[in-house]
Amino acid sequence: MADAKKRTPEVVTKRSAKPARATKAKVPTAKRAKAPVEREREEAFERVLVRGRVSYAKDLRVERALRVYDELEKLYPEPRCELDYDTPFQLLIAVILSAQTTDKRVNSIAPALFGAYPDARALAGANLFDLREILRPIGFFRAKARAIRTTAKYLVKHHGGEVPRTMAELVKLQGVARKTANVVLGEAFGIAEGIAVDTHVARVAQRLGLTRGGTIRRMELDLMELTPRERWAKDHLRLVLFGRYRCVARSPKCEGCPLRGACFAPEAQHDSSP
Repeated sequence: MADAKKRTPEVVTKRSAKPARATKAKVPTAKRAKAPVEREREEAFERVLVRGRVSYAKDLRVERALRVYDELEKLYPEPRCELDYDTPFQLLIAVILSAQTTDKRVNSIAPALFGAYPDARALAGANLFDLREILRPIGFFRAKARAIRTTAKYLVKHHGGEVPRTMAELVKLQGVARKTANVVLGEAFGIAEGIAVDTHVARVAQRLGLTRGGTIRRMELDLMELTPRERWAKDHLRLVLFGRYRCVARSPKCEGCPLRGACFAPEAQHDSSP
């Protein structure tokens, strides 16, 4: 009996030690190793594989930009924002709603939205459920409904229902960053505070060697130093239209493109005809 009492703790000790040896700290390490690759795949802007060498010196980029914008001006002599709106407030709301969707889809709900809520005071008092139903076709309608109603309330409280005309005030609004603020300032008020950089602008500017890429702000600064301030709004619209209808993300329409000779996208480096 004495021997049995002595052996019992030994058995328990060995069994309790097994789970400790079986648990290894290598599994989390494997997961962490994949994280950088996943982050690279989820970059906000596409990275273009450049065949050939391109100098990013300012004087050479300015010379390149003049050629590029001259061709774009021939393609789009009078570019305009493709969002439907009647007032600066409606433009602001439309630009906020255009995130993660197309201008065409936003335009499809614009008559119902602005018919019911034409100004900031009307939208500030909107029923959230009714607002969601109007926005349902454009995606992310719950978050967008909250965002635009919050924005309307802020405008009523702090600006008398009017859209402010400064970058500093605009970026205080819900759902508004530099890109949205630049579009509103340039399109609604003719104020050139910067150049709005969306996915189209980023893609085209990198393919044409106007910027080396990087952050949104870095690309905006690169583009701002290439042309006079009075051209920024029109140049932005031309880049957007070119990226939306010709220099698309997948299978760009390089055949017959007037800028093919200046483009560094892989698709432009060889004959894409069958």
